[in-house]
Amino acid sequence: MSRPTSPAGALRLMAVHAHPDDESSKGAATLAKYAAEGVEVLVATLTGGERGEVLNPRLRGDPSVEGRLAEVRVAEMAAAAAALGVSHRFVGFVDSGFPQGDPPPPPPPGSFASIPAAEAAVPLAALIRDVRPHVITTYDPSGGYPHPDHIHTHAVTVEAIEQAADGDRTPPGQRAWAVPKVYYDHGFSRERSRALHEALVSRGVESPLGEWLERDATRKRRVADPTTRIDVGDYFGARDAALRAHATQIDPDGFFFAIPRDVEREVWPWEEFELAHSTVRVDTPEDDLFAGLR
Repeated sequence: MSRPTSPAGALRLMAVHAHPDDESSKGAATLAKYAAEGVEVLVATLTGGERGEVLNPRLRGDPSVEGRLAEVRVAEMAAAAAALGVSHRFVGFVDSGFPQGDPPPPPPPGSFASIPAAEAAVPLAALIRDVRPHVITTYDPSGGYPHPDHIHTHAVTVEAIEQAADGDRTPPGQRAWAVPKVYYDHGFSRERSRALHEALVSRGVESPLGEWLERDATRKRRVADPTTRIDVGDYFGARDAALRAHATQIDPDGFFFAIPRDVEREVWPWEEFELAHSTVRVDTPEDDLFAGLR
């Protein structure tokens, strides 16, 4: 999909994700908020999610879905982008799948995670030069969770940002672009989960987060404080619509929808990010990804 024409001086935001549906579970309400405010928002999805599984029990085993999953996920992504009011581009790599085994096997040949970061970054760098985003959001070095495509997305995005800014590596017909601000998404923070869990328990409502918090407490993960909180309570509806658009990946009766939205809006109406790079002077904490750029 080509990007829409923007008014002169419009702000631009690019969210880089590994698979279709990641944009709807990580920072989606922020994308919807900025799009509604007139920011040009583009989701860049590095793979097609071809090796994913059908996670919605209502569709699992349906040959019309599982037999054409790649095609279905393209349609789901288009519907999710429409729900958020954003543009979308598939960068064109093949999903690596989640490796099973101990130790896990290497990623399949030709899949995204098997391609060196410097090589995989080339088409993303070209997209960055074309779109010229003021802000890029993506995953931290851990990938957010240990899927090889998520970990590789971090490395590839960092490399692409460097390539895009390097005039010596900019091909004829494009202009180098140095991205002013880069953020890591902090969607699944322990603080958020604990706050929501305690709020539900205090109201006598069964919490779906207790078991998750117990499992997460034993997991080693990168810990960094968020620098930026975006108030997005008014855009939870758009986020939820985008999630439901990924029908093969999201159980409508599952985890994502088990927390009453009125409780969520009261207790945790934010999405959080970590400022990883900035060419402009900013003071943290921030409440705007474009602080220092407006």
